[in-house]
Amino acid sequence: MALKIETPVWRDPQGNVVACVEKLKVMQENLEEIAQLAQDAFEDAILMGCDERQVRAFLVRMMESLDNPYQA
Repeated sequence: MALKIETPVWRDPQGNVVACVEKLKVMQENLEEIAQLAQDAFEDAILMGCDERQVRAFLVRMMESLDNPYQA
């Protein structure tokens, strides 16, 4: 599944462009997988009668709650 939004130029914490082709490929593949899973869950929720706005809001909160296990 192609992402419906344009992916940004990825940068490291210092602002440098992440230019490694393999890293960018893995990132793109991961994001496409997440997008497909989220789309499937969203469609299932709608089919089960859930409110679209509530499902969208929950998905946003879920992404915002991700933990960074590498944070110093």
